[in-house]
Amino acid sequence: MGFPTFVCLLLALLTSFLPATASFPGTPFRTEGRWIVDTSGQNVTYTGVNWPGAADTGLPEGLQYSSVQEIVSKVKDAGFNIIRLTFAVQVIDEIYERHGEDVPISTAFSQALGAENGSAILNKVLSNNPAMSESTTRLEVFDAVAEECNRQGIYVHLDNHISKAEWCCSFVDGNTWFGDEYFSVANWTRALTYMTRHASNWPSFVSIGLRNELRFPLNNAPVLATYNWAVWYDNMIAAADAVYKTNPEILIFFSGLNSDLSLNPIPTGDDLGFGRRFDKNRYADKAVLELHKYDNNDISCALLKAFEYSSGYDALDDSNVFVKNHMPVVHTEFGYAQTNGSDDGGAQTVYARCIREFLIEQKAGWMVWVLAGSYYIRQGTQDNDESYGILSHDWSGYRNETVFDLGVGGMIRAARRWG
Repeated sequence: MGFPTFVCLLLALLTSFLPATASFPGTPFRTEGRWIVDTSGQNVTYTGVNWPGAADTGLPEGLQYSSVQEIVSKVKDAGFNIIRLTFAVQVIDEIYERHGEDVPISTAFSQALGAENGSAILNKVLSNNPAMSESTTRLEVFDAVAEECNRQGIYVHLDNHISKAEWCCSFVDGNTWFGDEYFSVANWTRALTYMTRHASNWPSFVSIGLRNELRFPLNNAPVLATYNWAVWYDNMIAAADAVYKTNPEILIFFSGLNSDLSLNPIPTGDDLGFGRRFDKNRYADKAVLELHKYDNNDISCALLKAFEYSSGYDALDDSNVFVKNHMPVVHTEFGYAQTNGSDDGGAQTVYARCIREFLIEQKAGWMVWVLAGSYYIRQGTQDNDESYGILSHDWSGYRNETVFDLGVGGMIRAARRWG
């Protein structure tokens, strides 16, 4: 090998470990007070949808029914501008266990669905996605999704949804809180840095969520004893530091306690214990808060809106003198059944109407749960239907176009007025 060839190979190798130069329009994003803005200073409002990829197979759902290209086209045609693509720590753990080699999708399907059903689903996936093969790996499927998002102008937000690859979320699933049965803090931090580095080669990759729905570990008393804001701070800040060091250009999303219902001490900069206080400036202009809210028999818009404001949305309020951390808040999960006994019932419940009104009034970003019309497997049931799914069971079109248009469709149209 000649010296020039060696130098070229060495440079290529070194470059592969560096964040890719952003080429997607307007990226990298940054925060400016309560707003997310692009490189031209224009507001960017996340109007997104969740595409699950953290369940038993460790793969983005729906490929047995449709191609990556067709699914991303449906996302784009619906008016969404970003997908929240979820992943499990287990996928990265297995790559390390296999000395850097990822699991092929043929193995992923057979392990999750059984040899016979796994083979049948694999054949359907390959038929819909001819660029894939039995030896295509799980992360190569994620790469294909990101590449198609780049081609069609859709941003990608990665979300660490769970540690053990399975349906989320339960208070007794071993994935609840730092140190729970499957929640190794070291492995979690390793997975975040690995996925951040890997996704930095995706031009459309703009942000990452550190952890989905931290919650009470009800069947783990020693870990339950550590459930507090001080422990949250120590672990989330260490993980965010690792992500920020790996790629300082992406936005970092911080979820809260109580299944991400609560971030109330973060905007006000309260003492989280032993002098710990959240300071958004630690990450320059890259820190974002995320919250979740599902229907809890909400009885009025006034109560729902007051709850949301006090849970963390006060961070958007520039007039609130008690807020020390004015920063963006994105509702990364909310949702409701798309078929609720009538054509428009799913979009007209108190919860659905009020969460829609609140997010529009706040000019806040959001990502609805969920794109998936069905799952490869969910809680032991294969081909499980998803009533919250924007898409039909076979991913061919809207599950209920009227519900979508009255609900999420109206939110997309409203968001276009301010960013």
